[in-house]
Amino acid sequence: MLNKALSRILNLIAATKVHAHCDGPCGVYDPASARVAAEAVLSMTKKLTTMAPPSGNTPEEWSTYNNTFSRYVAIKEEQAQEAKKELLILWTDYFKPEHLATFPELHDTFWKAAKLCSACKVNIDQGKAEELMQAVEKIHHMFWKSKGRADAWITAS
Repeated sequence: MLNKALSRILNLIAATKVHAHCDGPCGVYDPASARVAAEAVLSMTKKLTTMAPPSGNTPEEWSTYNNTFSRYVAIKEEQAQEAKKELLILWTDYFKPEHLATFPELHDTFWKAAKLCSACKVNIDQGKAEELMQAVEKIHHMFWKSKGRADAWITAS
């Protein structure tokens, strides 16, 4: 009975409309987290492509090689998923229909960037990882232009 009464009262109270990239009303958006994740994808991809299998046949050498290889792959895939998540948050939560007037290529840019994240997860392809970085850079510039700023593109590596 008390539960029903409280539910009725709460249903009468108007909810405040809020906008944020997450379930909290912080209102904080920044493409930097996507850049960091994309950089990690590129870094791990470069490491993977330069790894040489052991010349010997000892179990210790192969265990070390397999452990390092699998760790790099796991990090690459986790970071590609993180980049995709961060890009989708910007695309679906930050950018609004009115941004299309300034950025008519907005949807195509984000769609292709998300596809590149997927390609980086399923392949060890430095070209795709570099394309992902270029796409994230383009999104970085679109984002800051939408805020009336021209923040520099600075990578950590």
